[in-house]
Amino acid sequence: MRQDAITTEVAEDDAEADSVEEVQVLEFQLGPETYCVDIEYVSEIVDKGQLTGVPNAPDYVEGVMDLRGRTTSIINPKSLFSIDDEGDSKRIVIFDPNKFEDEAATGWLVDEVYQVVRVSMNDVEDPPLEKDDSIEGVIKRDGDLVVWISPVHAIE
Repeated sequence: MRQDAITTEVAEDDAEADSVEEVQVLEFQLGPETYCVDIEYVSEIVDKGQLTGVPNAPDYVEGVMDLRGRTTSIINPKSLFSIDDEGDSKRIVIFDPNKFEDEAATGWLVDEVYQVVRVSMNDVEDPPLEKDDSIEGVIKRDGDLVVWISPVHAIE
């Protein structure tokens, strides 16, 4: 093989590597597992404060809170996704209301927030259940699995 052919193949491989989409995700704990959401949906992370219960709300709605003058619905994703764990949820991931069709202020009650990481789309496997739009995919990393959830589809 000629040197210029080898150089061309290497350049094509580099171009493919550069074109791989990367996304930043926020990782958090629900029960014993790690989950993540696209950071573009997240507006802030707050400590769990006083929640006011809402009569006749679905089981997954923990209540509402006043967050900077806006009533924000707080959802327990453990109930939403049937995660069996009575662990102590200490943090709330607040989502950007502009990312939702109804522009509702919403947050998820989570056990712990870990980190924001950059994920290559090459490392994201298809969701295990094709009919479930709430799961974007599964990320394998360091022998663990991280389930990538779509907050828009999960709440619908």
